[in-house]
Amino acid sequence: MTFLSKRINNLSESQTIKMAKLGRELSSKGIDVINLSFGEPDFFTPEFVKEAAKTAIDENYSYYTPVSGYPDLRKSVADKLLRENGLSYTFDQIVVSTGAKQSLANAVMCLVDPGDEVIVPTPYWVSYSEMIKLGEGKTVFINSTVENTFKITGAQLEAAITPKTKLFMFSSPCNPTGSVYTKEELADLVAVFEKHPNIYIISDEIYEHINFVGKHASIAEFDSIKERVILINGFSKSYAMTGWRVGYMASNKEIANACDKLQGQITSGTSSIAQRAALAAYQGGLDTVNEMVSEFKKRRDIVFALLTEIPGVKVNLPDGAFYFFPEIKSYFGTSNGVTKINNAEDLSLYLLNEAHVSTVTGEAFGNEDCIRISYAASEEQLRKAVTRIKDALAKLS
Repeated sequence: MTFLSKRINNLSESQTIKMAKLGRELSSKGIDVINLSFGEPDFFTPEFVKEAAKTAIDENYSYYTPVSGYPDLRKSVADKLLRENGLSYTFDQIVVSTGAKQSLANAVMCLVDPGDEVIVPTPYWVSYSEMIKLGEGKTVFINSTVENTFKITGAQLEAAITPKTKLFMFSSPCNPTGSVYTKEELADLVAVFEKHPNIYIISDEIYEHINFVGKHASIAEFDSIKERVILINGFSKSYAMTGWRVGYMASNKEIANACDKLQGQITSGTSSIAQRAALAAYQGGLDTVNEMVSEFKKRRDIVFALLTEIPGVKVNLPDGAFYFFPEIKSYFGTSNGVTKINNAEDLSLYLLNEAHVSTVTGEAFGNEDCIRISYAASEEQLRKAVTRIKDALAKLS
């Protein structure tokens, strides 16, 4: 018998990865499963980015990289933040990591001590609470609902703060809801943070460009709290580069240096080839990004129209990312005569086995009344999937 650490035994398995794995198992048996569980663009990486990676191989970019990333890539990130977001950072305030997930984990581990409280609005991306758990912090949740488009207010934030609060952690555009905070809504939160100067803010902006309502607003735009903001972003979503694993953080120098120190003991620098590809992505402009976003918006509108036709499903129109987070609690307690639906996990498994559509339980994201549906799939697949979901739900009573 292997005696594993309490740390790993207390850690939960990623539900998104779990559902994708179950879907693949059914697919391996010849069943036509439509996977709407993974947060991954179904587009290919732009050609000019791939060409840059090939060139990097030919030019022998095959050695260890600086822990925080190549200086020219970090400078390119700083240039992007100034050009697109009006945010001024120097290259040494940027730390490039193996995906935005590592950037998030680095920041949590460098800020959270045992017993520190971290405020997280729900719904939240599945790994936030687990990262906080690894840092031995305590997660304090602020609940939101579909009626308020899954966004919190300054008053809710104020009510959640205690003397132990160290960190606030959120995403906009949000995974899993697609909600996008406006600058006015962020200002409402900032007014609270201004009264509590010891609280840091992790702003996960990985879906920045997948935004259907205009210019992205970052909480780092507010000078009064910018020094306390750790901005997280990357290339996976906007440039369809999930497998390349390149993300970054921008922060004050003290936090950046701490994350460099931590990363130096865990992974060291990100892949040399992937970094050269990421540099080309930021130097190549937003044309391919805008084309992809236009397609996502069309898909969003199609899926929204289809979901609103399903009885008992409550859904809002998301402003960004590529997810719906419908409330499905009206189906709790129902059955098709074989399977009883007690909760969102039961419903997700039912849809997988009955409709052969892979979704993710909302419990994984901090809301037990919902499921997450990704629309990062073709229009044909999406129409087929929602039809299957509708038919499967109609069998429950």
